[in-house]
Amino acid sequence: MFALKFTWNPISGLDLGFITIHFYSLMFVVAFSLGFYLMKKMFQREEVAIEKLDSLFIYAVVSILLGARLGHVFFYQTELLWEDPLSVILPFRFVPEFEFTGFRGLASHGAAIATIFGLYLYNKKILHKSVLWILDRVVITCASGAIFVRIGNFLNSEMVGKITDGPLGIQFVQDEISERRAVSLTNIQNPKKAYQALTEDPQFAEIISSIPYRYPGQLMEAFGYVFVFIILYLLYWKTEARKKPGFLFGLFLLLLMTVRLVVENFKREQVEGREDWIFNLNTGQVLSIPFILIGLYFVITAFTKKPINETN
Repeated sequence: MFALKFTWNPISGLDLGFITIHFYSLMFVVAFSLGFYLMKKMFQREEVAIEKLDSLFIYAVVSILLGARLGHVFFYQTELLWEDPLSVILPFRFVPEFEFTGFRGLASHGAAIATIFGLYLYNKKILHKSVLWILDRVVITCASGAIFVRIGNFLNSEMVGKITDGPLGIQFVQDEISERRAVSLTNIQNPKKAYQALTEDPQFAEIISSIPYRYPGQLMEAFGYVFVFIILYLLYWKTEARKKPGFLFGLFLLLLMTVRLVVENFKREQVEGREDWIFNLNTGQVLSIPFILIGLYFVITAFTKKPINETN
């Protein structure tokens, strides 16, 4: 059987000397830029003033980032609220020592909730259409953005999968070995060079060989989201689905969260002790089920509503 196994120990970003541009951050830039481009095309098609797009971008970015961060804290890392409260909203860690971390720890379920609320406010204050009108279109950009966010997780060696003996597995060096331990093992004070030595210097081969192979859960999820995006994109541009209020929004929730529900079976649980939290489901799976049911509701009810005109 063909086996796809390799060791993953990438650089985290582009070091420009005075600043390092992290690939994870670049993936967010790509996601938001592509989303802006797609929304611009939809606004032009449906003759919506392009001036309203700038406000949409601001509402969406703030809602997604704030909701994703708060969602992670509330759903996965509640202890930060009393152990290191400033790190909840700032890109720094203050406990046990000060460190710039960037905005790590983002939850898609929190982003979904905040985005819906943010778009409701945007529609009420600026767009003045049916809130389902904007939700049916923004979800297409969300599906494309989700792909790049998960690729960013892979580049960051985050959200790794469960240990596997199968033909598909990756050794995530930076997940298994912390920066401090890498420095200690190699006696190289620069963490980046220490990680590089671990995989390139033969004297550390035994250490690397002891790292277990894991499913690439991030890439598996990203692969599923590619199909979610393609389906929504084609339905909007090639069919009359956009005229059924709530259909694309509901289908997005149904498909995206189903992918999450399935892939969670291959991912390492993010909260220790919640591998079988409720009904043998982990945290991500439990949080996905309400979204799936809501999505199913909107898909079904979309066919009972009167189709809207392009300019409504």
